Amino acid sequence: MGENNNKQDFTHFDDKGQAIMVDVGGKEVTRRQALAKGTISLSPEVLEKIIRTEVGKGDVLAVARLAGIMAAKKTSSLIPMCHPLFIEKVSIDFEIDREKSSIHAFCQVAMEGKTGVEMEALTGVSLALLTIYDMCKALDKRIVIKDIHLLQKTGGKSGDFNFYER
Repeated sequence: MGENNNKQDFTHFDDKGQAIMVDVGGKEVTRRQALAKGTISLSPEVLEKIIRTEVGKGDVLAVARLAGIMAAKKTSSLIPMCHPLFIEKVSIDFEIDREKSSIHAFCQVAMEGKTGVEMEALTGVSLALLTIYDMCKALDKRIVIKDIHLLQKTGGKSGDFNFYER
C-alpha cells in the first residue's frame, strides 16, 4: 500500500492494513439503485438461434435472465466484503445488436438500505452473460464477454453516478 493509506481511501482495511467488512451501522437508510451493462459477442448464426430459441439447451435469454437475478441476490456469498442485502428489485434485460452480432445485458437492482447495490448489479449482469456463454459454447468457440461496467447508481453518501456524465 502506498502513502495514501487512510480510512477514507481504503475503507475495506483497518489501521493495520488488514481486510475488514465496512461498518455501515451508522449510515443513513436511503433508496439505492444501480444499473450495470455488459456485452457478449458471438457468431451471427448463433445469435439467430438464440433469437429464434433454437439452441438445444433451451431458451437462452430466459435462462440467462433467471441466472442474473439469482446471482444478484447471492452477491454477498460470492464477494467477500459485500454485505448481505434485502434486495427489493432485480431486473435483467437484453438488447440484441444484429449489426455487431452481440447481445447487451442490463441488470438493475434497487432497495432501501445503508449500502449500495452496485456489486449486485455487476454480478447479475456478469452471470447473465456467463449463462449465455455456457448455453452456446458448444456452438461457437469465439464467444467474447466484454465491457461489463456500472452505468448508473443513485443514493448514498457518495451521491449519484452516471457513466456518460464526466
